[in-house]
Amino acid sequence: MVQGSKLKKPGKLKQRGGREKKGITKKGARTIAPKKTSLIKQEAMNKKLTAEINKNIERQMAVKADAVGKLTIMKKLANEKAAEDKLKRKR
Repeated sequence: MVQGSKLKKPGKLKQRGGREKKGITKKGARTIAPKKTSLIKQEAMNKKLTAEINKNIERQMAVKADAVGKLTIMKKLANEKAAEDKLKRKR
């Protein structure tokens, strides 16, 4: 028998199992939504309060920007706040 006559031919590579790449990953926090109604209400209130706090901070920054005159981006918010205050005072 000839030496090396029974060489294995290179076969196809086996594919490893795993997750397929979907392409786009979602940004933001990875949280599981609560199922209890009390937790859902609490989360909604937290979201609302956070939005109001952020809006208030932006207004304060706009007032400061209007006073200094350097932050022209925030002047628009300051003008809107001034208009809202005038409407409230007239009522």
